[in-house]
Amino acid sequence: MSKPEPVSSFQSLGLPSELIQALEDVGYETPSPIQLEAIPPLLEGTDLLGHAPTGTGKTAAFALPLLANIDLDSRYQQVLVLTPTRELTIQVAEAFQRYANHLKDFHVLPVYGGQEYSGQIRALRRGVHVVVGTPGRVMDHIRKGTMKLDKLRALVLDEADEMLRMGFIDDVEWIMEQTPENRQIALFSATMPKQIQKITKRYLKDPLNIAIKAKTATAESISQRYWLVSNLHKLDALTRILEVEPFDAVLLFVRTKIATTELAERLAARGYAAEALNGDMPQKNREQMVARLKKGSIDILVATDVAARGLDVDRISHVINYDIPYDAEAYIHRIGRTGRAGRKGEAILFVAPREKRMLAAIEKATRKKVEAMTLPSTEMVNSQRISRFKQTITDTLAGGSLEFMQGILESYELEHDVSPIEIAAALAKLSMGEKSLLLEPEKKAPRERKGGSGKGEAPFRREGKGKARPEKKLAEGMERFRIEIGHDHEVQPGNIVGAIANEAGLDAEHIGHIDIRDKFSFIELPEGMPRAVFNDLQKVWIGGQKLKISRVAVSDGGKTPSRKAVSDKKASVKKSRKPATGEQKRKKKSNSSDKDKKRKPRKKSSVGNDSAS
Repeated sequence: MSKPEPVSSFQSLGLPSELIQALEDVGYETPSPIQLEAIPPLLEGTDLLGHAPTGTGKTAAFALPLLANIDLDSRYQQVLVLTPTRELTIQVAEAFQRYANHLKDFHVLPVYGGQEYSGQIRALRRGVHVVVGTPGRVMDHIRKGTMKLDKLRALVLDEADEMLRMGFIDDVEWIMEQTPENRQIALFSATMPKQIQKITKRYLKDPLNIAIKAKTATAESISQRYWLVSNLHKLDALTRILEVEPFDAVLLFVRTKIATTELAERLAARGYAAEALNGDMPQKNREQMVARLKKGSIDILVATDVAARGLDVDRISHVINYDIPYDAEAYIHRIGRTGRAGRKGEAILFVAPREKRMLAAIEKATRKKVEAMTLPSTEMVNSQRISRFKQTITDTLAGGSLEFMQGILESYELEHDVSPIEIAAALAKLSMGEKSLLLEPEKKAPRERKGGSGKGEAPFRREGKGKARPEKKLAEGMERFRIEIGHDHEVQPGNIVGAIANEAGLDAEHIGHIDIRDKFSFIELPEGMPRAVFNDLQKVWIGGQKLKISRVAVSDGGKTPSRKAVSDKKASVKKSRKPATGEQKRKKKSNSSDKDKKRKPRKKSSVGNDSAS
C-alpha cells in the first residue's frame, strides 16, 4: 500500500464528524506523522506494524480509526488494547474516552492488577466496546470466562518491546491465540527485537510497516524543569511559582478551551493580569490580545495548543505546562514560544505521578534531562511578599504629593496620642482588606515508611500494630514472600518483577531482592500489602505457572535450614529421648500407681451397679 498524500487536517483523513469535534475540543489541529500514516490504513482494516517511540501521538493514531469502525449499537467487546503497565492502561483508556466524547453510549473499560475483580466483572457483563488492559489481568478474565473475545474486531499491542522486557511476551502470545482469526492487529514498538519480529510474522497478515522518528528540536537557551504534582492544589502551586519566579510574561498551556477561561479568571482574582486565548475567539480579538501581551498590559496568557500556534512574542520568558501535553511533539511546540531572539527561556512542566511515562518520552525526544524542581516554600513566598510590600512603600514615597495625607495623619496623632508607627500599621492593614499578606505555615504531613529501595514513599500503608520484623536483615519497610516458581520453570528475575509490578501496581524500584531457587523463589516487597492485592498476586501466572504467593514465617526469615541446623535439631531430639534414670523410673511408676488408685473407685462403682441390675 502506498503512503497517503500529505494532508493539513484530520478532516482529510476520513474520520467521522463526532471524532473531529472531539479533536477540536482537546486542541488537536493537524495530525502528527504517525497519525498521518497510520489512520487511513487502520480505517480500511489493514494490519499495521508501527515503529514509533512514546510521545509521537500513536495513541490517537490507533484509537481514532478503531473508534470510527466500532458498532455502537452492539454492546460487546470489539477492541482489545494490551499495555505493559497499569499507568499506561489508564492513560490509553482515558484517551479513548476523550476521543469518543461525542459518541453516544460508548463504553471503555481499563482492567489491571491491584483493582477489585468485582467491579471489572460487572462492567464486562453490562457490555463494553473497548477494553484496555495489562496481560496478566486480561488472561485472568479470559480464564474465568468473564471476558469473551469471540467477536473481537481489533487487537492493539501498545509498547510491545516494553512488554517483552517485563516478561509478558508469553502471556501476550497466549492472549493472541484466543482471538478470532479474522481480527485486525496493530502492533506498536519503539524498538524491534527478534521476538517482536517473530510475533509480527506469525500473527499479522500483510502488515503495513511504518517507521517514525521523534523530533529532537529544542533550543539550548531553554531551561526545562518539572514539578511532580503532590497533594497541593495545582493552582496554589502555580501561584507560588509565579510569586517567586522573576518573569516578564508567561504563556500558560492547558488542554481545553473551558480551562483557559476558568484558569484566567482565577488568576485575575488573585491579582494577576491574566487573559484566556482559545480557538473560539474571533481573529480580531486574538490579534488584540497578542498586541496587549507585547505592550505589557497583559502578563499571563492562558492558551490551548491550537490558539498558541504561530504565537511569536519575544517578551515571553516562561512557558508553563499546567496540563501535560498529549505527546512529546506538542511539548516541543509549546516550549518553543520562549527563549527567542537569543534570550534565555524557562519551561516548567506539571507532572502527575501517572504521567511520568510522558515525562520520560519528552526527555527522550528532546535528548535533554528535565530537572525536578522544588516548590517554593511558605517562607520563600512570604519573604517575597514582604519585599514587594516594602517596595510599594518606597515607590509611593518617591512619587511625592503626600502633603495633604501627612497633615491628616499628624492631626490624628495629636488627637488620639498614637505613635506614627501604629498609624502606619493600621493603614497597612486597612489597605490589605481581609486578605492576609502572608501564607499560613505549612502543616507537616505524617511520615510514612520508605520502600526497600529508599526511593520515595512505600506504596502500601502498614496494617495493624506490633507486627514483628523478620529476623533476617531486610530493608526498612520490606517483607519477605515466597512464590512457587523457580529455575525449574525457566523463570528470570525480569519475569517476576514485571508480573508483580503490574498486578500490585508497584514501581519496579519498590521491589526488593529476589532469590530464585529450583522450585520456588523468595522476593522482598513493601510490608502492609492490602489483602486484595495479596489475593490477586496468588492467582498471577508466569510462564504457565501460578505464583501462589505466601508470606514467609517471621521466625525463619526466609532461610532454608542449613545441614548443621538440621543436624543440631536431630541431636536435640535424640538427647530428649535418652534412657531414664532409676529415680525417674520410680517417679513414673509412682505417678502411674496414683492414677490407677483414682480410677479404681469409679471402676468398683460401675461393677456394683452392673451386679445390682
